[in-house]
Amino acid sequence: MTNLNLFLKPMLKWAGGKRQLLSEIMPLINGRDSYSSYIEPFLGGGATFFCLQPDKAVINDCNTELMNVYLTVKNNIDELIEELKFHKSMDSDNYFYKIRAWDREENFSQISNVKRAARIIYLNKTCYNGLYRVNSYGEFNSAYGKYKNPNIVNEGLLRAVSDYLNNGDIKIITGDYKEALKFTDKNSFVYLDPPYLPVTSSLIKYTKYGFDYNNHIELKKECDKLSERGIHFLQSNSDCEKIRELYKDYKIKEVMAKRCINCKGEKRGKIKELLIYNY
Repeated sequence: MTNLNLFLKPMLKWAGGKRQLLSEIMPLINGRDSYSSYIEPFLGGGATFFCLQPDKAVINDCNTELMNVYLTVKNNIDELIEELKFHKSMDSDNYFYKIRAWDREENFSQISNVKRAARIIYLNKTCYNGLYRVNSYGEFNSAYGKYKNPNIVNEGLLRAVSDYLNNGDIKIITGDYKEALKFTDKNSFVYLDPPYLPVTSSLIKYTKYGFDYNNHIELKKECDKLSERGIHFLQSNSDCEKIRELYKDYKIKEVMAKRCINCKGEKRGKIKELLIYNY
């Protein structure tokens, strides 16, 4: 395995990010040399992926705009940084809403991958609470954050991530999580961080499709298939009765996570979450 680059970390703030739980997650991944490949079907911000830094991996998310960011960082880093520098020079309340509105336009799909990736990074760094959120039409709808000096162009980190993605055997795909699971073999390790089953009716949407209880039942069946093949998996999820019942035959560890994405400040703070695994 390659030496770890301690500078690597997530490029984007993402709802449910795992950076604060790495001290709980990493000891449960029994040595990065023990597995031939690492599979992460719900990548999000990729905190676990960037901490582990596997030589061979398949990373996936159904959010096409998010995965376009990773592909652009890998393939077009210089052009991306120039676009971000332009956004930084133009940053303002009005400019933010102009860029946010791109996905309401008919020609959005014709905008270049570089410009779309720079848009997501810019919005992520300048929107309120750094929260990627979409409405039922899949349109970005977080408000402007009014930060004094947002870190729009973190060139050192972006180039480090680009180098890592290019130097390793890292396959970047976009789609249903099951597509990523097709790349598993008996020596793979799978980390699953699906959209949590909400403990309350409040649910942050980062794609227009959502992920409901029926999806979690389906995911559990996929976990059973992994177990039947002898493939180790670790899953993060909310601590609720339905999830505990679904995974009652697996090992479950309670962890405390500080969540700051609730729109009501008094409801932010430490909450109990679950780590579920089969080894």
